[in-house]
Amino acid sequence: MTSFLLKKICYLIFSLLLSSHALLAQGTLYYRQFWNEFAFTRPLSDKWSLELNLGQTWTGSQTNKSMFSYNSQFYPRLWGHYWLNDKWKLSVFYAWFYNRYVPEIDQREYPEGRLGIQATYFLKKTRLILSTRMRIEDRHIMDEEGTYEGVYRFRDQFKMIYVFNKQRIIKGAAYSITSEELFFKSFSKLTGSQFFDRNRFTIGGGYSVGDDLQIEITYANEFLPRTDHNESYNALQVNVAFNNFFININKKIIQPIFK
Repeated sequence: MTSFLLKKICYLIFSLLLSSHALLAQGTLYYRQFWNEFAFTRPLSDKWSLELNLGQTWTGSQTNKSMFSYNSQFYPRLWGHYWLNDKWKLSVFYAWFYNRYVPEIDQREYPEGRLGIQATYFLKKTRLILSTRMRIEDRHIMDEEGTYEGVYRFRDQFKMIYVFNKQRIIKGAAYSITSEELFFKSFSKLTGSQFFDRNRFTIGGGYSVGDDLQIEITYANEFLPRTDHNESYNALQVNVAFNNFFININKKIIQPIFK
């Protein structure tokens, strides 16, 4: 399976080189954004777990450059995860996106429902975690007539995490994060006719405040090749992940109050 990861890395690099020609061929519109997400995870058994994501996006525009110019998007997303074994995790999710000012779909205030399935492969060494993620999304975005247009999107990601001061991510661990993800999609009147949708490069770090709490701060760049112009998003991303959040609140705060 190590050769499988190496092939994925070569594939990602080759696709990036191909997409760079579009960047050189025409003008590019640049946007600054702020992404944040809160993740709440609860294990149900050794194999199953549930996860709830609450996320928000702020964006600038061509006239207002500040990343906090517009409250762009809010979404809840519910996951179900199943660990097939120590290396493979299978996941399914449903999300609802409230779009208020999204440059990709012409700043329209229209919602989107999204159903996805995902498979993640992990290769863990001492302090180093490599993973590759494959996801298929069935997106339904409301158009100007009030009907929902279906768009299929395929996402392929390679990710590397390195823990600096511990053997794994536990309390007090500091770690780096690097990932590259490619997006491909079906034809859509709303999001364009091109098959290659975008690539997303992410780099940054995280810190495990406790065994059940991690904070990650990263920089992300998204490049979107389009027929009339390209788009580039430079985003500051802050993610906070809780494990057994409500159980811990009950044990540490609520129960002591009523004792």
